Amino acid sequence: DAKHLVPNKMRDFFCTINLDQEEVFRTQVVEKSLSPYFGEEFYFEIPRTFQWLSFYIYDKSVLQKDLRIGKVSIKKEDLCNYTGKENWFMLQPVDSNSEVQGKVHLELKLNELITDNGSVCQQLVVHIKECHGLPLINGQNCDPYATVSLVGPSRNDQKKTKVKKKTSNPQFNETFYFEVTRSSSYTKKSQFQVEEEDIEKLEVRVDLWNNGNLVQDIFLGEIKVPVKVLRNDSFQAWYLLQPRENGNKSSKTDDLGSLRLNICYTEDCVLPSEYYTSLRNLLLKSSDVQPISASAAYILSEVCRDKCDAVLPLVRLLLHHHKLVPFVAAVAELDLRDTQEANTIFRGNSLATRCVDEMMKIVGKHYLKVTLKPVIDEICESPKPCEIDPIKLREGDNVEINMENLRYYVDKVFREIVRSSISCPTLMCDVFYSLRHLAAKRFPNDPHVQYSAVSSFVFLRFFAVAVVSPHTFHLRPHHPDAQTSRTLTLISKAIQTLGSWGSLTKSKLSSFKETFMCEFFKTFQEEKFTESVKKFLDDVSSTESKEPSGVSEPVHLKEGEMYKRAQGRTRIGKKNFKKRWFCLTSREFTYHKQQDKEPIFTIPIKNILAVEKLDESSFNKKNMFQVLHGEKPLYIQANNCVEASEWIEALCRVTRCNQKRLSFYHPSAFLNGSWLCCKATTESTEGCARCTADVPADTQIEIDGDRETERIYTLFTINRSKLQKLEEACGSIAVYQGPRKEQDDYSNFTIEDSVATFHTLQQIIDIVEKLNESHEKYQKKRSSSAKYGSE
Repeated sequence: DAKHLVPNKMRDFFCTINLDQEEVFRTQVVEKSLSPYFGEEFYFEIPRTFQWLSFYIYDKSVLQKDLRIGKVSIKKEDLCNYTGKENWFMLQPVDSNSEVQGKVHLELKLNELITDNGSVCQQLVVHIKECHGLPLINGQNCDPYATVSLVGPSRNDQKKTKVKKKTSNPQFNETFYFEVTRSSSYTKKSQFQVEEEDIEKLEVRVDLWNNGNLVQDIFLGEIKVPVKVLRNDSFQAWYLLQPRENGNKSSKTDDLGSLRLNICYTEDCVLPSEYYTSLRNLLLKSSDVQPISASAAYILSEVCRDKCDAVLPLVRLLLHHHKLVPFVAAVAELDLRDTQEANTIFRGNSLATRCVDEMMKIVGKHYLKVTLKPVIDEICESPKPCEIDPIKLREGDNVEINMENLRYYVDKVFREIVRSSISCPTLMCDVFYSLRHLAAKRFPNDPHVQYSAVSSFVFLRFFAVAVVSPHTFHLRPHHPDAQTSRTLTLISKAIQTLGSWGSLTKSKLSSFKETFMCEFFKTFQEEKFTESVKKFLDDVSSTESKEPSGVSEPVHLKEGEMYKRAQGRTRIGKKNFKKRWFCLTSREFTYHKQQDKEPIFTIPIKNILAVEKLDESSFNKKNMFQVLHGEKPLYIQANNCVEASEWIEALCRVTRCNQKRLSFYHPSAFLNGSWLCCKATTESTEGCARCTADVPADTQIEIDGDRETERIYTLFTINRSKLQKLEEACGSIAVYQGPRKEQDDYSNFTIEDSVATFHTLQQIIDIVEKLNESHEKYQKKRSSSAKYGSE
């Protein structure tokens, strides 16, 4: 959210997230506010190098261009200082001289030349090779050129490259020569005089510009390299473009307002797979360790201050290797041992409940989409008033009508849920089956506990949470408005109550905190709802096959607006780019003129031969990719680098098992009778580049096992001191079998078997030390091979 924005009157604001100058996400517009609350969450993998993560606040305009009010820019190196906590940032003014992105490839060399009279002078050779990742100007590729200058106390020699049209990756390949020093005997009448020692004060400056033709040229960034670093060497390196030194400086920075952000940024250096073998194997055998509290996975959750940090990589790793179900069963059994009352089963924030929560989020996202998205869309797009709290009723509201509206929505959501068991992922069913039987075994005299063990997850922690915050579960693109949020909260409360086993009995009605909810639930017929819940819970906690008799519904994977190039089936007319709505399911890839319209082009998934990036040189457009199928390639342009990366990944995952996948492809297009990449003149020529391999195979879950193991190694490294304290505690118990010393240091650890726990800890510490050595070797090698100015 933001506060005290200028201009100091009610306006319509939205916020964008940018990697350098490239917008990757945009919030909804918050109308008529000086302190807008956006409340939106964006999670994304960063597909390219970047210098700044920036957030821009815009004043929405209907007739004119949206006005940038201010920005928050955080340097990549500083992101770790803000991660995991909320911070208020003062908005800074937006200055065109500070808005830069991209990099330039230079080769610099000092030559010694002998003049006609035998004296020695030095010559600087600047070879400007190419640039990469320059920004879009007004949504289009720029027309860049570079100026190359040799700057010193008494000189400024400047030369200029040719303008390259419509590209953000220009290839210049131009060389410029500058005289650096002259012998001291050189005539004083020359236009400049530079003695040998003045080389200390000289620098090469390269400025990138967008050629404005009839309007002013736009500054794109600069780099400066001191000539003295070239004493005995030639340098060839990529240099990141920088803002102008006077850019982004203003005396007024306090009056633009401020923006509150919660940023979670992680960056892992993932080594080759074989480095993680020992740690991976130790974690994967956790479910076989007796007792489970002595396992590496359990110890990870014990030493992490926030269990959440440990649970996500752990669940993803165990999922990837099909080891999650036995681990959840083992930690759930430990949880149940401490549960004294059947009606409090799985209500805490234990390792077991956190693992199941994360598993449901990862595995169940498509299940949620097919079950709840249509009804959530209806509630958000054509909302009916549903407020039934007398204190919150607005003037003119009729509580009876509102109650009917709420009842209609609750019935509809509840009906969709209890009819959805056929779509529940098998893995979720397997986990629920384990929990159900463990609960029945722990409380053998309570016939209902086997159902409440499952309903406490599937209703309370899955469906009810998704209803109250649909944007978090990607059921809606934006946070709903205040009135719709309130309606969703009331529906969520109702779903929790209906799903809680036995909660509709009359003795339970009095336990409602709000009297108005108690009145609302008097209209529900207990038997009808409890029978539906019982049947649903039976179905989702069964290990029997749930295959429907008919053809199963396709799984909806991704949708969104992009541009596609006309397929060019006719020779008449220009093959231009058109905006289309794209939709990917587990069965087909389609595009439509508009959302919710019939598809105008369909590619069955089984017919897709490859999905690859397309070189920008093909159409002078960024963020393009190609879908190769039986006919001509389908060329598509995404709106930004994150979106392009996500679409390529999704399409690759769903087509990986196709039998006729290509091994080679053309990275550029076939235009004007030849392939731009290899110059072959036949359109059917086999590709000249090897296709991308090793994409994750599972359509539902994309998991990089090595990356998750690296994250766990990092967590063990951060918590090294706690591992050692736990090791000391185990040693103390094992040796003395008496009172524990320094009670406070380890009283919160679970140590059931000190010998087994001590053995696992020694293995963890040994593995972490070896991985530390490998990381240090890699960092040394990387820093020794890095050149001045290289990224």
